[in-house]
This record gives sequence, structure tokens and C-alpha cells, in this order.
Amino acid sequence: MKIAYFDCFSGVSGDMALGALIDLGVPLEDLIGGMRQIKALEDWSIETRRERRGAIEGTRVIISGGRQPHRTFSDIQAVFNESGLDPGVREKSLAVFGRLADAESRVHGVPPGSIHFHEVGALDSILDIAGVIFCLEYLKIEKVCSSPLPLGRGFVNTQHGTIPLPAPATSILLSGAPVYGLPVERELVTPTGAAILATLAQSYGPIPPMALISTGYGVGTDPASDPPNLLRVMVGKERSVLPARDLLVIETNIDDMNPEFYNYVSGKLFALGALDVSLIAIQMKKNRPGVLLRALVDPAIETAAAQIILSETTTLGVRVTGVKRIELPREEKIVSTVFGPCKVKRVLLPGGGERLIPEYEECRRIAEQTGTPLPDVYRRVMESAK
Repeated sequence: MKIAYFDCFSGVSGDMALGALIDLGVPLEDLIGGMRQIKALEDWSIETRRERRGAIEGTRVIISGGRQPHRTFSDIQAVFNESGLDPGVREKSLAVFGRLADAESRVHGVPPGSIHFHEVGALDSILDIAGVIFCLEYLKIEKVCSSPLPLGRGFVNTQHGTIPLPAPATSILLSGAPVYGLPVERELVTPTGAAILATLAQSYGPIPPMALISTGYGVGTDPASDPPNLLRVMVGKERSVLPARDLLVIETNIDDMNPEFYNYVSGKLFALGALDVSLIAIQMKKNRPGVLLRALVDPAIETAAAQIILSETTTLGVRVTGVKRIELPREEKIVSTVFGPCKVKRVLLPGGGERLIPEYEECRRIAEQTGTPLPDVYRRVMESAK
């Protein structure tokens, strides 16, 4: 699975998100071609510049065009529904604007459908939101994650008047997201940036386990800010999660049984399908030496395994505990050796490597048939397997 991780060390806005994704390799001409499918928007252009913020260079996006009307959410729905955008881009864009409409309606106390967008209804916000989703689709991103979000303080002037930071709509949009304050007098997370992450981010936290592919930087408008006005987006392949199985441990303590019987009991348990059977020396009451008989089994054979232990040993009861076993993926292979075909086990390691393990019974058979010492059989089978 391909992941995009938004590292919002200096906040997030629509233009910074779009710049970071373009910086990751989305061709500007492809983005413009995609945005031209929004037929209701006319007389606009998108340009990019390479700019530095502090010591880091990234992509800044500049959107320009004619004066735009103050659109309601219903107007914006019409803009997207009448467009030729890919259905996935259209639906996700409307979902982002739907979140914005809900937040603004709660701030101003009017129904979402009739809320008048000002800044977020302008040309640049429509292209920022649709452009970000277009770029995520272009990059084949399957999962979006984000860092916790920093919030500035102070005030900002809007068409609604002077409002405190974080903006009221931003605070509503980030409900449930991890946030923290920075002692800076500026807006770090804009309503558009908050709406994008509130809609698309599946989780917030540290960088998820992944094989990093590339990193892009989106440049904000403030050239002298500290921390630098940048958004970093990291793209990688999610590392495979190791499979886990729910199993049972069936065990009992025994101190009064002929030790010759343990091999027979273990053999019956393995024949039933036990994944492991172990015998552990223990000290029991009255200082009698004993044995802890432990079997790891699938829940489907719990009753049958317990019956074997209760029937074939001197114990009067067993303990059953649920456990989870995390397993490495494995497969059986047949390799050609100087002794002929031989089975080996191929185990896939978490880092992408592999481990080859000769099968003992196969090697024992070869050693007995050929008279070759068992260690030499193991060594030569491993050489052939590699």
C-alpha cells in the first residue's frame, strides 16, 4: 500500500499541500489539464516557483484569475457536479467542501446548504482542494496519514471580520485530531488545510512503518517565518504487517508418569495437528521433580488435544490459555542438490530478505541413504538452495 505522510511541522494550507505534491513529481501540465475539467471556472492560471524557506527549497504554487463570486455550498456542488473530473476526484473534493460547509454553518449558525463561502469559495481554494486530490490520485496514494498539527495564536482579518486563531472553523474541523500550540503570531493551519486532512487522513501520529520512496516540500507565502513556512509530504510503501494467529496453549504438570511415555504422547499430539509440543523440567510440591507438558494448538482441535493428554498421561486436568502467535510468512521449496531433490523452507523476513532452512527429515533421510555425515548434508543443501 502506498502512503502519503503529511509532516506538518509548520502547519498546513491548501497551497502548501498542492505544492508538496507537485514537488513529489506530478507534472504541472497534467494538473492543469485535470483542472480544466472544472468547466464553471474560467480565466485562471496555475504557476509554480522554486523558493527557499530557511535552508530548504520547495515548490510554491501561485494561482491567479479573475474575480470570483461568493459561492454557497450548493453553488460549489454544482461546480463539481457539472465538471468532467474523474468521479473519485469529484466525490472527494465535494466531501472536503462538505466538511467546510458543516464547520462554517456551526460557526455562523446557518444551514450548511446556504452557507456563503468567502475565502474558501474563491478560485484558489477550489483549485487547491481539487488539485490536491487530483495529485493524490495521480501518485496512486492509497492511504493518507498526518503528524499532529501545530496551532498558532493571534488574530487574522477575513471577510467575516477579525477572528482569533486558530480560526473557529479550523477548530471545529480538527475535533478529535491531535494538536499542540506554538508561540507564533500567525495562522499555521488554515480551514482549507484542516478540511483536507480531516477528510482524507486515516490516522495522526509519527511516521508510519514504510519504505520511503520520495519527499516533497510545499512552500507557503511567508518568507521570513520561524519555523520555516513549509509542508513536507513523504511517500512510501507500507511495510507488510506480520500475520498473527489466535492459538491455544494446553499444558499440565506431571510428576508421577513413566518418562518413556512422553515420546508417545508428543507423537500423538503432533499427529493430531499440534504446532508445537514441549517438555520442560520443573520442581513440584514436596520437592518432587516433574515435567511441564505444553502443546500449542489451533482452537479447532482443543477438545481432541485435551482428550489425548488426559487419556495418555497421569494428569487429572489441563490448563488452556489463549495466545496470539506472530508468524513470518513461509513456503516450502524443492531445490536440486548433489543428492537429488530436497525440501527446504523459505522464510520471508520483515526487512524483505529471506532465510532458507533445510528440512531435518529430508536431510536425515539423505544422510542415512548416502552415509554422508548429517552436518555435511545440511551444508551442501544450503549451498544448493542459495
